[in-house]
Amino acid sequence: MACSSADEDPSFGPIGEAPAEEEEGLSHIYLWSEGNMPTVTNYTVNNGNYQDDPDFRPNIVWYPVPDGVQVKGAVMVCPGGAFMFRSGNEGAPVARRLAELGYQSLVVNYRVRPYTMEEGSLDLARAIRYVRSHADEYGIRPACIASVGFSAGGILCGDEALHFDEAVNGTTLDASYVPDSLDQISANVCAIGMIYAFYGRLSVSNNNVDDLRAGNIPPTFYTYGTEDPFYHQFNQNVEAVRQVGVQVEYHVLQGWPHGFGIRGEWAENFDRFLMTVMPMSE
Repeated sequence: MACSSADEDPSFGPIGEAPAEEEEGLSHIYLWSEGNMPTVTNYTVNNGNYQDDPDFRPNIVWYPVPDGVQVKGAVMVCPGGAFMFRSGNEGAPVARRLAELGYQSLVVNYRVRPYTMEEGSLDLARAIRYVRSHADEYGIRPACIASVGFSAGGILCGDEALHFDEAVNGTTLDASYVPDSLDQISANVCAIGMIYAFYGRLSVSNNNVDDLRAGNIPPTFYTYGTEDPFYHQFNQNVEAVRQVGVQVEYHVLQGWPHGFGIRGEWAENFDRFLMTVMPMSE
């Protein structure tokens, strides 16, 4: 397909220099070196209200393209959960389906409450940089990396594209962070999948065309249902992004609620959309 690297074997094993651990045959790759993670939140004790303990280290979990399926590109999968937790039904099941469609799929276990959305956005940016720096091992072209997010996960994808892409690194939040070689790699994505999500913050969409244009957002794909409480905001956000002039595709599911995860045909539609926006060559 358009973004595959024909000379690469998509069935390679665990990669990279980042700390990694094996669990159920999957590769878990830590995103930050110990002692050098950009942080603005002082989190030391879990009082029972948080999904992760203070020693949590943001990571990505790779779901490889099956043997015999041609690799098209890579997709960073960001589960939702109101920035309070990461929803299981919007992580692994989605990554497995996208892998079947030809995408090296990586679930991003980003920081959630008590951390800020911006800290989570830096985790996503770091994950994109890591995958791009290992494009040859993943069998993809460096420009063929997209992100897809659900609810808060989609908002995170949008925030990363608006504020933390290009060469923006952790020093923008944490002056004590020490940039490394990975920070020299672009954190851009070629497309974003907004699954019951929008550009904005928490429950408020950002429909300011000037803001969206200044953020240089990529082609954007939407799927959402008419019974979603944010249905009207999704419509408004689609229209605002269309006014920016970037490529937009949206699918409205009659009678569908919020939180449907992998159900429906959005993954197949997203696949077709990605094939129209991923570059044919570098």
